[in-house]
Amino acid sequence: MVGGAIKLEKLSLKNSSPSLEAIKQAARDRIADGAEGLFELSHQIHAHPELAFEEVRASHWLAEALGECAMEVRMGICELPTAFEATTGSGPLVVAICAEYDALPSIGHACGHNIIASSAVGAALALAPLADDLGITLKILGTPAEEGGGGKILMLQRGGFAGVHAAMMVHPGPYESIQLECLAVSHLKVSYHGRSSHAAGAPELGINAADAMTIAQVSIGLLRQHLPPGHRVHGIVTNGGQAANIVPEEVEGEFFVRAVSLEDLVPIEGRVRKCFEAGAVATGSSLQIEELSPPYSEFKADPGMACAYMRNAVKLGREFPPSNPALLMSTDMANVSLAIPAIHPMLAIGSLPAVNHQPEFARAAISPTGDQAIVDGAAAMAWTVIDLATTGERQRLVLNA
Repeated sequence: MVGGAIKLEKLSLKNSSPSLEAIKQAARDRIADGAEGLFELSHQIHAHPELAFEEVRASHWLAEALGECAMEVRMGICELPTAFEATTGSGPLVVAICAEYDALPSIGHACGHNIIASSAVGAALALAPLADDLGITLKILGTPAEEGGGGKILMLQRGGFAGVHAAMMVHPGPYESIQLECLAVSHLKVSYHGRSSHAAGAPELGINAADAMTIAQVSIGLLRQHLPPGHRVHGIVTNGGQAANIVPEEVEGEFFVRAVSLEDLVPIEGRVRKCFEAGAVATGSSLQIEELSPPYSEFKADPGMACAYMRNAVKLGREFPPSNPALLMSTDMANVSLAIPAIHPMLAIGSLPAVNHQPEFARAAISPTGDQAIVDGAAAMAWTVIDLATTGERQRLVLNA
């Protein structure tokens, strides 16, 4: 592991009968022993942000750390060069912990994926020596391109989650929450093609693609007042023209359309597409709309897993306020939750008033509070996996697969 290999001393469950609390304490102790290495790994990923599907260094560092946890690592799974699978154990209950490690343009790890990835390694550090005795197969899945690209959806479609009975991950945020408030989302690239001309000498010969985008944005702005609660439309113009004295011929933008479910997303996206069509009709531009990733879905959290995680997190000292302002996000982990039992708890990292996708949040992701979230998230997940393996949840998950 970055910062030094961690010695794995196996606590045998076959040759002795330790209590559940003793097993959990041993798992937590392993995380504590490896904490400095986990922090270094997190800070290293944070210092070298990589965008979707370009996470070459981060995926390599994580694979190396998991190899030092005595896990068998396969790189480039599911036809994705920066995806990986690390496996240990051969038990009938198959549990996957997901690691994310892509960053955002300009503001780097302002969503704290460095914490997510390091927490997954911490959980592996705790569980790897126990996997066979617990009767589980533990998988750490490296999942690229959560911030657009839908890496987990592609992995789901290509068999990356085949045979998995339960999946989980933790995510940093401004609040502690048992589950991310999640919207379905479509990611669209919108391109208008017009005709260039001299903007002063012969504007009548041009077809202004920027005007088409302006009309579309105004139409979307007017549409917003008629959208149901919880629905969102937002975007940016990524290419608005080349010079002020040239009628813009090529204009492009990226837009997100969000709704409370995939079912509700369909009609809302249809109305938004008509706004883009209006721009093309009004100006005579041609229009192309491309899907940048598969649509992300709403999240269906598994109640049994969520309750187990919350009990464990509270025992670790995490506090869940009775109510927090809703922070609506989207994640490709939601699509996994519709296919297999899954949870996606949020870890507070002391960022307030900053929230995800702000530069101040990126700084909080390598703060002492952010580092504490790594070890707490790792322990809460490890303890939850131990509970799944040693209670009636095990039978439910395996039989319902």
